[in-house]
Parts: sequence; C-alpha cells; structure tokens
Amino acid sequence: MTVKTKLFTAIAFCALALSSCEKNNTDPIVDPSEIIFPEDISSFKEVATIDLGAATASEISAYDPSTKKLFVVSNDGGTKVEVVDLSAYPTVTKMQTLTYPNNAGINSVAVSNGLLAIALNGVTPQSNGDVVVLKTATLAEVKKISVGAMPDMVTFSPDGNYIISANEGEPNDAYTIDPVGSISIIDVKNNYTTKTLDFAGFESAKASLVAAGLRIYGLNASFAQDIEPEYVAVSSDSKKAFVTLQENNAVAEVNLVAGTITKIQPLGTRDISLAENAFDVSDKDGKKQLGTWPIKAYYLPDAISYFVTNETGYLALANEGDTRGWTGFNEEVRVKDLTLDPTKFPTAATLKLDANLGRLTVTKAFGDTDGDGDYDELFSTGGRSLSIINATTGVLVANIGKDLEQRVIDAGKYDDDRSDNKGVEVEGVTVAQVNGRSLAFIGMERVDMIAVYDVTIPSTPKFKQLFATGDAPEGLLFVKPKDSPNGRSLLIVSNEDDGTVKFFQPDKL
Repeated sequence: MTVKTKLFTAIAFCALALSSCEKNNTDPIVDPSEIIFPEDISSFKEVATIDLGAATASEISAYDPSTKKLFVVSNDGGTKVEVVDLSAYPTVTKMQTLTYPNNAGINSVAVSNGLLAIALNGVTPQSNGDVVVLKTATLAEVKKISVGAMPDMVTFSPDGNYIISANEGEPNDAYTIDPVGSISIIDVKNNYTTKTLDFAGFESAKASLVAAGLRIYGLNASFAQDIEPEYVAVSSDSKKAFVTLQENNAVAEVNLVAGTITKIQPLGTRDISLAENAFDVSDKDGKKQLGTWPIKAYYLPDAISYFVTNETGYLALANEGDTRGWTGFNEEVRVKDLTLDPTKFPTAATLKLDANLGRLTVTKAFGDTDGDGDYDELFSTGGRSLSIINATTGVLVANIGKDLEQRVIDAGKYDDDRSDNKGVEVEGVTVAQVNGRSLAFIGMERVDMIAVYDVTIPSTPKFKQLFATGDAPEGLLFVKPKDSPNGRSLLIVSNEDDGTVKFFQPDKL
C-alpha cells in the first residue's frame, strides 16, 4: 500500500470509527512531508500575480504556512518588507509594509516555526549589518542581532534551531574600504547566541586553494577581506551549511554544531573548447548559435540548493557570474582589448573580431600565467549553467548549460545582446520534491524564464518544462503541498525589475 493510500485509508477509517482514532492510538502516523501528491511535473502554470511596485520592489520572498503570509524584500523607495496575504489564494493581497529606514538596504528574508528573519545592511553597506527576528503572527520584534558586513542572504536550518547569515563584505566603489566576508550562526534555542566566522584561518592554504581554482585577487585585500559569501543552503539534518563564495568561485562548508568553517571547495573552470560546453560568445555575429572557443569559464555561482537522492547529498549551483566591477578596481575587459600571447593564440587577430571572441567579457585578473604582460589563457566570467556537485566530495556530477541555453534559443526567447556577457544569466535555483521526483527550478534573469529539470538521478538531468516569469526573476521559493494555501505544490517567483511576485502550480494528475 502506498503512503498516500495509507493516509487516505486512515482518514476514512477515522470518519467511520472515531473511537479507534483517539490521541493515545499507538499506530504509526504518516509524516505529511512524505506524501506523494499526484501532480504533473511538466505542467507548471501561472495561477496568480501581485504587483508590488517598480524595480527592486520584489527581490526575495519567504512564506509562513501558519499565517499564510508571504514576506517580500523591497528596496523600492526605501528599505521595506511587504507583507502579502495568501489566505484567500489564488486571490493575493498586500496587507502592510514593514519599514527599516536607517539601513543601507535590505537583502533577504526567511521563515521558520512562526519566526521571520530579516537581513539588513548597516548604516553603510560596509558597516556591520543586522538580522532582525519577528513573530510572523503579530510582527512583533523578538530579537535584533548584529552580524557581519552586508548580510546578503539569511536562512533557517530545517529544524529551525539555527539562523545562518552569509555576510558578503563587499568593498565600497573606490575599493578603499573592504570589510571581511563572514558567516554568522545564530543559535535560536540558546537566546540567539551568535558566532560570526571569517576566513582568516585559510590564509595558509591559499596557494593550494588557488591552484584548485579559488580566485583571490581583490585590491590590497587580505585573504579574509577577499572572500565574499553570497548564498546559503543547509543539509537536511541541519548539521552543515554550504555557502557560495561567488566572486571567489568556490563553496564553503560550515559545521553548524561546532560553529566552524571546515572547508573551502574551489570550483575550477568550464572548458568552452569542448562541445558539451558550447557558448554563444558574440552579440555582433548576427546569429544565436552555441559554439566552441579556446576559452575557459569560471563558474561564479550565486544561489545554491541542497537536496538528497539515495541518501547522498548534492548541491545545485546557479552559475550567474558576478565579478568585481568597481571604480577602484574593475576586472572586466573585452577580449579585443587584451594582448594575446602569439604562441598560445596564433589566430589572435581573427579571434579578436567582434563576430568572434572580440566582444566577449573576460577577466583581466587571471590569464597572464608567465607574467610577461600578454594573456596565455582567457577566462570568461560565469558558467552560464546549473552545476550539480556531490556535497561531500565537491565532485561535479552534472552541468546543465548547453542544453539549457539551446532550449531557450529554440523557444525564441534568447537575448542575443547578452551573448558577450552572461548569456541567459542563471541566478536562482531551488530543488524540490514534486510527485516523488526531485525537480530543479532554474531562474534565468536575462531571459525572464524558469526551466524545470528532473534531477532525481543527479548525473542525468532530464528537461521537463520552460515557462515565462516576470522581468528578471530573482528569488525562487518552493512551498510543499502540505504547507501551501491550497494543498498543492507552489513555486513563488519574485521578479526584481518589474516588482511582481508570480505564483505557479502544476496540474493535478
């Protein structure tokens, strides 16, 4: 008998013989999170939408099933959290606005067990920020916790015992102030006791980490200053956190119980000379076509999602490709503006044409391997893909890149103007269970679309669907059927450039 059948049978039996279903019944109770709801995994459609304002009015969202409230980060005209009522879903209405006027931006929200955590910058982006905790029912403040500079992403562990903040520590535009990047672990059950950890302890391992693909190159920066934590995922047992270090091209592993950073996993590069990694590198070649080129690409992941298959943990990485493009230090350059080593690039003049590699954005911080002033290798910025790696070993299991971009091209949605930069710009990802399958929802900022892949077998992802969102999808939030306002799987997409939040659900089977 299936889990779903057992549940329905138990409900029917209770209705017929209530006395047999008293609270002291010792029969095993089905965990609602394990129920397989009959839904078509290839049929997500927009069911509802809400417009919260102009650009930046909708960035990251968090949902509370107990109150049916959605909390949405907004930096449109101030530092705010919009509170949205889903109790009459699919009718969606704005309830109120929480304002935080004395902070230099709001970055993230998360919900667990009736608590809302809000990540706020300090009075300047380079000063220490705060995590503010509220009760979702009353919106009363419970605690305000000081964390590191620029808390870019906040999340709860699955058991609700920890709040984890990735404190990016970006420099100012002149690159004269550069705070250390850090990770804060907030112990909810221990009166919000906080440990803020930096990466100074890895300084001695710098050479080996760089050789493995870590990027350490900030202007006059120490190792700790150079690290910039971006996004957090937590293992299902709530013991480990995994944090993307986007500009550094790596993932950090954190032991939440011990309160230590245990590992930095460099991600290496993607070889674009291989057919399976083909890129469209030019916006001036008059075509939308993926091809191979003598370049490599740093992955530079933004969002990260943890999932388990056959008792093995995996990480899905959205390889967006953010770089350091400040007035005081800008690593970005077009290939045509570089001097290429004539031995390594004997056809340099042809490669540097605008219709070829000429306009492609690469980094000038890496590639002059012998220090003679010309470039022996070319490194593009961003993997233009979703990578799946083994959470324990860091081994690359699959890379959804060429197939992803080709499907966007075939759908007539590819923005060729971005071919010389980040392509479809994979920014968001969440992996969730739908109808017993592990689905990766992949947000592509530059083409305003979500791609859905079945990653139940992580090494062989299977394409399932491609659908449009609002302008520049930023935050992807999946709500399980047991928690959603109408008992069905729900994908909530916050769209940064048009200020909308859109709600997608699959068809029932």
